[in-house]
Amino acid sequence: MPPRHRPPGRRIRCPEGYSAFLPDPLPPEIRWSPGLVAALSDADRAVGRLAGEGGRLPNPHLLLRPFVRREAVLSSRIEGAQATLGEILAVEAGAAVARSPDDLREVANYVTALEYGIRRLETLPLSLRLLREIHERLMRGVRGDAATPGQFRRSQNWIGPAGCTLSNASYVPPPPHEMMEALGRLERFLHDRGQPPLVQAALAHYQFEAIHPFLDGNGRVGRLLVTLFLVERRVLPAPLLYLSAFFEATRRDYYGRLRGIQDRSEWEPWLEYFLNGVARQSEDAVARAGRINGLLDGWRKAVAGSASRAPVLLVDLLAENPYWTVKRAAERLGVAWTTAQRAVGRLVDREVLAQVSEGRRDRVYCARAIMDILDEPARLRPAEEA
Repeated sequence: MPPRHRPPGRRIRCPEGYSAFLPDPLPPEIRWSPGLVAALSDADRAVGRLAGEGGRLPNPHLLLRPFVRREAVLSSRIEGAQATLGEILAVEAGAAVARSPDDLREVANYVTALEYGIRRLETLPLSLRLLREIHERLMRGVRGDAATPGQFRRSQNWIGPAGCTLSNASYVPPPPHEMMEALGRLERFLHDRGQPPLVQAALAHYQFEAIHPFLDGNGRVGRLLVTLFLVERRVLPAPLLYLSAFFEATRRDYYGRLRGIQDRSEWEPWLEYFLNGVARQSEDAVARAGRINGLLDGWRKAVAGSASRAPVLLVDLLAENPYWTVKRAAERLGVAWTTAQRAVGRLVDREVLAQVSEGRRDRVYCARAIMDILDEPARLRPAEEA
């Protein structure tokens, strides 16, 4: 029987009578079993292929947009928001939807925070300052707006079922007077270069969630942290990999593995779970992007040959958003409304687009074949087993 790990942290008895958990500095001692070595190899291979394929896509800047929004929807869904990807994309195209404005704003804020974080990495390393800036954009004007956007908490928070208190919470993170030191150690770990990047991302995500430094929004910031870390380390050339779909589809395992570290020092099961998610989501992203590009190639050929280039150019825009109105298409293509109308009509005739809303002038059209690909559930098994 292998020797037990040392505890991952210690319980602190607070003056108010409750106990809180203070995680030890990273990295922990990791036992590299054959299964863990294989999981890392699988994840490295899959994410390398994703990085390579992403660099070769004919329109990666366009395809990133629906994938970023898909991640925003799924990450927000874990926290209770109910907006769908189709609703978010339809709203961006100018359609009206019945969804709560709060849910739509939460997803939109996630997109804003991610895109801001990627741009900010050009001038600022991944740091506590950047995490606060991301949190401020994530929580601005939404249900967590009262929870001090952009500021680390100055009071105790806790995790547990609705209505629970500090005395019966499932988990109580470090008290504020211990939290800043723990965050400083996490920031130093983010700058360390002594770990395999994917393993380091997994450990950093766990540690951030264990510290829980904001009053609200910790789960979303913790998932954004993974994406930003992989881009900063140049594991990926752009934010192509998103784990929220995997975490959402395996929610019980996700929380169970995190608790396994705190309760039983089970680092290896968490790492294997995380690395499996990286591998599966990398394969998933390559497959979805390839299928969408295949559709676009076929559609370009189907509408080519007309006097106007507008239908072909409109096909390219479907990679960015499957939903369009004639007005938005005209503005984006820089053509007259009637030219855009004819382009949309040609795509409707070819069954590329279908009308999805009523109205005379601002009808909304959708490339449903692309939405079907984006809406498919996350792949949870290796490609060869699927």
